[in-house]
Amino acid sequence: MAATKIYRTFREFYPFYLSQHANSISRRLHFIGTTTALMLLISAFITQLWWLVAIAFLQGYAFAWSGHFFFEHNKPATFTYPWFSFVSDWRLWWEMLVGKIRF
Repeated sequence: MAATKIYRTFREFYPFYLSQHANSISRRLHFIGTTTALMLLISAFITQLWWLVAIAFLQGYAFAWSGHFFFEHNKPATFTYPWFSFVSDWRLWWEMLVGKIRF
């Protein structure tokens, strides 16, 4: 069994993260989930309905994880690198938004 690489910096981790998101449907699901989470977070702050924050996280991860389980067929990096993965989700979202990474 091969040893699992340990990522110590975001710079090291992000290329691995991208390799785990090669499927375009999975990337689209991540984009939809992150966008919906953002809208729910903004709504929570405007309305002060704080339970929307929990819903934002739940539905955001539901979209992302369905992409991994049904299209990528890999384990989400969130389980091993929660912070790097969370930040990478937002970077992927931004890079898709500005056209650096294709939908």
